[in-house]
Amino acid sequence: MSKQHAPGFLALVAAAKAQIKEISIDELLSHQEPYVLLDIREDHEWLAGHLPEAMHLGKGIIERDIEQTVPDKKQKIVLYCGGGYRSALSAQTLQQMGYQQVLSLAGGYREWQQRNLPLVRP
Repeated sequence: MSKQHAPGFLALVAAAKAQIKEISIDELLSHQEPYVLLDIREDHEWLAGHLPEAMHLGKGIIERDIEQTVPDKKQKIVLYCGGGYRSALSAQTLQQMGYQQVLSLAGGYREWQQRNLPLVRP
């Protein structure tokens, strides 16, 4: 299901990735500090399955609802989407809103699934 992304979208993602930090799945699995794990995919993607302990805040509403969901702007937040593109864009936006420790999960849900790691399927 790998679809070709438009050049303008890829350029936007590349610019965002230059300004944010990413975390690999291995780094996340060995991470000791507390963090909030946010799935920013669409509702139908979330309902098909998601990472254990994740909360859902879709990309379309994250800016509107993040301050109610995670009021502490120093809280570490790990965002993920399908492949790490939308989460990079959202990480950049949250940084602009004053969040100081936002990470984007490189590889996202697809890589997590390919590695047969635990999933929650509602």
